[in-house]
Amino acid sequence: MNGGGSRDSGRRVATFWTAVILLLALSAPATMAQTNGASGFFPFKVTLPSTTQPQDVDMGIRILVGITLLSLAPSILLLTTCFTRIVIVLSFVRTALQLQAAPANQIIIGLSLFMTFFIMAPVWDNINRDAIEPYRAGQISGDIAIEQASVHVRDFMLKQARAKDVELFVALAKLPPTPPDKLPLRVVVPGFIISELRTAFQMGFLILVPFILIDLVVSTVLMSMGMMMLPPATISMPLKLLLFVLVDGWALIVRSLILSFGS
Repeated sequence: MNGGGSRDSGRRVATFWTAVILLLALSAPATMAQTNGASGFFPFKVTLPSTTQPQDVDMGIRILVGITLLSLAPSILLLTTCFTRIVIVLSFVRTALQLQAAPANQIIIGLSLFMTFFIMAPVWDNINRDAIEPYRAGQISGDIAIEQASVHVRDFMLKQARAKDVELFVALAKLPPTPPDKLPLRVVVPGFIISELRTAFQMGFLILVPFILIDLVVSTVLMSMGMMMLPPATISMPLKLLLFVLVDGWALIVRSLILSFGS
């Protein structure tokens, strides 16, 4: 009885939606005929007025480009700050402890963001003083504000980037000899990212070494005792957690990350 009722209700729902689709299909031509020549499936059209001026079209293009840049702004901000190094090192810590979901990705990203705010606070204060506040007061134009803000961001990235990485992109861009404070961001940013990846992997390797030694010791002891069927991770993971807690591992990692930026 219940199965027959569900089938009947399913047929009624299907019949209802079929009728709705047919009504829409039949009413579409009549509606389109009343739109004074609108073409296409939908009963409306988008046209530009005949009095459109070139500057109006230029403004529309600028708005479109601005919206596109806003969608890329989070990635640009994260790649030009210390976020990359921090999140990679914290991921190495989780891997070294052999923990799959603790701490969770949200916690790692959240901690990385707050550490980024802490480390980048002096840079953002300088940007606010020299670019944002004068622009709000109408003392400088938008182009000058962007240029003054980029100066502080460039200085931060050049302090953290290796000269070898920046010179690589200078050579690839075929730039003439240029002072560091005059280098374009298209050269400084990729050099900074490569340097951050290298530094993060170096710190990650140093984090992995003591935990690898624990794995080797545990595996050797288990083999010498003839307990080859027991997975070494079953014994080594609690030992790693105990060691990490005893040495106050999170405080050491955070302190090392902050000091690595010269803060």
